[in-house]
Amino acid sequence: MAIVRKATNGVLAEVTGTAGPNGSLTRLSVSLGSALTILPLVSLALLGLALFVPTTLPTQALASAALAVLIAYAILRLLQARHRMVSGAAVSAVEALIARDPTPGYLTTGDGEILFTNDAARRAFGQPGPDGLSGALGDQLANPGGLLRRMRGRALNAGAASEDVVTAHGQARITVHRLDGGELLWRLQTLTTPGHGVAAQQDVALLTVGRSNSVLFMNQPARQLAGQRPKSLEALFDALPLRPGEMHEMRGADGPVNVRVLQVSEAGGRRELMLLPEAKSAVVPLPDRTGPGDIDTLPIPLLLIGTDGRIEACNAPARDLLGADCVPGTALSALTEGLGRSISDWLAEAAAGREPVHSEFLRLSNPDQEVFVQVTVKCVEAEGEVRLLAVLSDATELKTLEAQFVQSQKMQAIGQLAGGVAHDFNNLLTAISGHCDLLLLRHDPGDPDYSELIQIHQNANRAASLVGQLLAFSRKQTLRPELLDLRDTLSDLTHLLNRLVGERVMLSVTHDPLLRPIRADKRQLEQVIMNLVVNARDAMPDGGEIRVETETLRLSEPLRRDRVEVPAGEYVSVKVIDNGRGITPDKLTKVFEPFFTTKRVGEGTGLGLSTAYGIVKQTGGYIFVDSDPGVGTCFTLLFPVHEGDSRQEMPVLPRTGAPPRPGRGQIAEGIVLLVEDEAPVRAFAAQALRLRGYTVIEAESAEAALDLLADGKLKVDLFVTDVVMPGRDGPSWVREALERRPDTAVVFVSGYAEEHFADSHAGIPNSVFLPKPFSLSELTDAVHRQLH
Repeated sequence: MAIVRKATNGVLAEVTGTAGPNGSLTRLSVSLGSALTILPLVSLALLGLALFVPTTLPTQALASAALAVLIAYAILRLLQARHRMVSGAAVSAVEALIARDPTPGYLTTGDGEILFTNDAARRAFGQPGPDGLSGALGDQLANPGGLLRRMRGRALNAGAASEDVVTAHGQARITVHRLDGGELLWRLQTLTTPGHGVAAQQDVALLTVGRSNSVLFMNQPARQLAGQRPKSLEALFDALPLRPGEMHEMRGADGPVNVRVLQVSEAGGRRELMLLPEAKSAVVPLPDRTGPGDIDTLPIPLLLIGTDGRIEACNAPARDLLGADCVPGTALSALTEGLGRSISDWLAEAAAGREPVHSEFLRLSNPDQEVFVQVTVKCVEAEGEVRLLAVLSDATELKTLEAQFVQSQKMQAIGQLAGGVAHDFNNLLTAISGHCDLLLLRHDPGDPDYSELIQIHQNANRAASLVGQLLAFSRKQTLRPELLDLRDTLSDLTHLLNRLVGERVMLSVTHDPLLRPIRADKRQLEQVIMNLVVNARDAMPDGGEIRVETETLRLSEPLRRDRVEVPAGEYVSVKVIDNGRGITPDKLTKVFEPFFTTKRVGEGTGLGLSTAYGIVKQTGGYIFVDSDPGVGTCFTLLFPVHEGDSRQEMPVLPRTGAPPRPGRGQIAEGIVLLVEDEAPVRAFAAQALRLRGYTVIEAESAEAALDLLADGKLKVDLFVTDVVMPGRDGPSWVREALERRPDTAVVFVSGYAEEHFADSHAGIPNSVFLPKPFSLSELTDAVHRQLH
């Protein structure tokens, strides 16, 4: 048993353990030793006071206190003895375990003081000195103090830690485990032994670089190449940062030399770099002692390829990366694809000296998942023949990020296009449906033309619904959020859903009894659920079951999946689950793209899921999909639970949706200034308002409207203005006009969503928003409400 004795303020304390997490064990042991020294003195002092106190009651109290202190002293002595026995037994067991271990091992305190060294460590590194473990490894590691502190902190918190490092004896792995008493067990396992591997044979230049480009370690080939032992990369390279896989000019021992920089690994803020100098000839001779079997000792994926494109040798990391089919005799083209040209032609050009100036990215021929590798080749001469040495690295994450960035740009461009097209279509549909409403006012249901006008009106509404889907995808539609209990919403919707799924599909709806409310647009949310249920029905042509489940989820930490991070908090989850055909992995990432569909021509537009995605995201929620081909699909919706009062928003007028009937409405009075840059929309709106008895003053731009209002004798009761116009927009001219006419009401109309100008209309009193396309009755109702 290791017992360390320390003097603290003149009091001898026995420390029978070391610091566990936060150093609590050491503090406890020191306090225990101090208490065992002080408690007898306290007891004697109390007994002495008891002898000098003349009265009986205080004397008895002091004697009782002295007895209690003595009892506490005895209990602490027993605890100390037990602690020594348990800790000593554990330490002795570990010492016996590692004493004959062929791997160098050390048993240290939490502060790095060596308690025990096994025979293998003494043979490899000598007898440890007074500097502890840092001194024992000082000749092996470039910066042992920082490495040991980092690993010690991780071991004390997590229980164990491990790191791969480059030492003077080659590649090594250092592991540390925390014992129950707080002691640390260190083991140093050599991964490459002296005399094996390219790095140890002085053939490949390797260096270790820290976070601030400081050079932590250089092997002998790197020192010979540089002619010095620099402290940082700035002493070797003018152009920083280094780009892995590319050529860089380096200050060498004999002048500038071009080297290809390869990043072997990166961990703990350190990078292992390999420097391949560009030879004057296209072929770099390898030492005669280097054969195909030697590359297997290196920790980086390496291939030795013949001029015919077939693999002659591959090491274990390369087999782990390329798969079990990576064996000598296999053509590289059988394992990889994606150059856009023949891989054998690329390798032949490299063997002839016309190698590429940059690395190539190849995709593995793996049908299960997409794996990309970055390949850098170099001509070498082994056993008198030209070969290609290929260095591989896993580039899957890089290519995935690149694909995600391209996809994000594409979706953003489509969204902007959809929003712009929808705005223009809304203006056209407003004019079409508006003038159709005017014609319906002059025709009775018995007229021969009435049914044709109704058909025009209905198809204009269908077109408006399609435009609404585009706006939903681009997240630029106008929502009418309200507090919803999804149990009530789904209960109202269940009858319609049962009619949609038909008789061969069974629909079941289950709820969390403690479901929290959310804030969303009820009509849009119903559309999302209907789209998901219809898609589930179509995935089960022979019938099946669709389950709609709701529950309240509490995320204690952020949820990361599908390129999205869901913040921690409370959410309401809605799942739509089917047992249909499922979705294949190659199509699963595309289901939310607009116009993407697996249905046959005429069965779908491909806008259902993209519309659902847009509505959910605009609501502030999240949508995920999980699917197994042949098993089924599950769509999961997450909506934040509503907390507190709803935010006050600009009122959005409800739609009536039905065409006007003859004689509907009432004659009203009032002067309306109508500002609209689209002439057909302005003509319809002006005529509709005049039919209701309003006096209408028309202006085609904001500037024209301000010129009219410059006449102080002109009385105006209401502004009806478009939001987006050439020149000044609606909110800006209205704000200026209200400075001289503060009591004037305002109706904003726009083909864009309200949020498109939410910031600009903030603070405009007595104003409402009417989205396009609007009908005659919707316009006149909005004006009537604002004036009365």
